Amino acid sequence: MSKVAVLGAGSWGTALSIVLADKGHEVQLWTHRAEQAEVINTTHKNEKYLEIMIPEKIKAYSDMKEAVTDVSAIVLVVPTKAIREVCSQLDRILTESPLLIHASKGIEPRTLKRVSQMIDEEMERYAYEDIVVLSGPSHAEEVAKRHPTTVTVASVNENHALSAQDLFFNDSFRVYTSNDMIGVELGGALKNIIALGAGISDGLGYGDNAKAALITRGLAEITRLGTSLGANPLSFLGLSGVGDLIVTCTSVHSRNWRAGNLLGKGKNLDEILEQMGMVVEGVRTAEAAYHFAKEEGVEMPITSGIYQVLYENIHPRDVVEQLMNRNKREETDDLASLLRNKYTR
Repeated sequence: MSKVAVLGAGSWGTALSIVLADKGHEVQLWTHRAEQAEVINTTHKNEKYLEIMIPEKIKAYSDMKEAVTDVSAIVLVVPTKAIREVCSQLDRILTESPLLIHASKGIEPRTLKRVSQMIDEEMERYAYEDIVVLSGPSHAEEVAKRHPTTVTVASVNENHALSAQDLFFNDSFRVYTSNDMIGVELGGALKNIIALGAGISDGLGYGDNAKAALITRGLAEITRLGTSLGANPLSFLGLSGVGDLIVTCTSVHSRNWRAGNLLGKGKNLDEILEQMGMVVEGVRTAEAAYHFAKEEGVEMPITSGIYQVLYENIHPRDVVEQLMNRNKREETDDLASLLRNKYTR
């Protein structure tokens, strides 16, 4: 088995470390907080993020150089706002080029870059085609408990995708491969916006009909933006698209749903984020996607509405009224037409 570094000791980084340890790998888990590393090593717990015992095969480090020494793979699991800083530091440390996999979900608001593009810009040692992305419907809480979970790994380089598949694949964690990095990354990032909307809808007390409509129409606008940027529309019907969308919009495990739910109940965004104490990626991604859609000339009414709630202090009920009173149109002018165009060119 291999020695693997996992950079980021939040809930998702810890859960993926458990998957790797179960596969028999020796895991070196990095955190920027020395006190967190000490607690993990002495108690085998990371209770702020997950209430579960951590296997002894996982050793925590607060020194990044020590964490990546002699590893055959690096799994990057830090918030998108930390990607550039961590990758810049990592690039200065590395003397070799282990397999590099990222499992972060988001878009950079200022540059509108995907995570793989940020990594490519910050790391001279890796080109875009050297990077693998891991995404799919995967709550950390359930992964850590070994509940059956299925995800996708995507890379332009098929051999790298296959290596990542072999690295993680076990009895409770099934891994598919893809070559559509754009679709897999955008599906994982944009679904967080729709999950905020689903939480808002539930917080307003609108029920299942509204949430089902939100998820379905949300998928349509995710697909519109994704295909305009070069993604395969079929990716959005897969695990990293509709699969991740469903799980994030319907579960109390979802930070984005929980944040949206509190917004729907009238809570202030800053208070919500402070209360949760963890990154809610959908907030940053909503800003990025709103500007992305304008730049690409893509209609994304739900994303625009969520942006108004988050950044323009528009009341959620007013946004719902806007959405319900949009001009009449055919449903099949969206996802079905994208698929039809793909196969009739």
